Amino acid sequence: MKSDAQRKLGKTLLVLGRLALAVIFLFAAYAKMKPQAGMNWSVASVKTSLAMFAMGVDSYQLLSTAGVEFVSHWLPPFELFLGLWLLTGIALRYSALVTALLLGGFFAVQFHVYLQGKEISCGCFGPGERLGPLSLLRDASFILVAIAIAIGAFVVHRKRATPALSGPPAYPTASPDRVG
Repeated sequence: MKSDAQRKLGKTLLVLGRLALAVIFLFAAYAKMKPQAGMNWSVASVKTSLAMFAMGVDSYQLLSTAGVEFVSHWLPPFELFLGLWLLTGIALRYSALVTALLLGGFFAVQFHVYLQGKEISCGCFGPGERLGPLSLLRDASFILVAIAIAIGAFVVHRKRATPALSGPPAYPTASPDRVG
């Protein structure tokens, strides 16, 4: 009974964790792509918002102009995709692993820039949030949640994939008196 309760708690925590990560990524994508004040949703307004996000990406001073353009135009849609993927729970092992790797990359870049003493906007949830100890702590906690979800999803999958040691084999066997 105790193990059944632990299993249910583990599955519940996996669901809550993946939903929390999904909301984080969906909100981050929305914040980067939403129209600027006074603009309606349109392709042009999203392009304007992505151009504003590009200025934030460029403030890190780590990428070439082409790199800034690539990241600023592909990262928000990828965050949207990742948020939706996490929301569905499909292939959770892989979506959580991709999430943990992406968050780890974000954190490494932010920490590097913070150590350089640059005072820039974090850019995580749109413009305006200053990169500092609190944003680094928040993002580190996101990484820990993503890692926990990935590990939990792999453990749950492995437990499901482990065949039972008793009972008939899961595949047909040839009888010894049967030839050919």
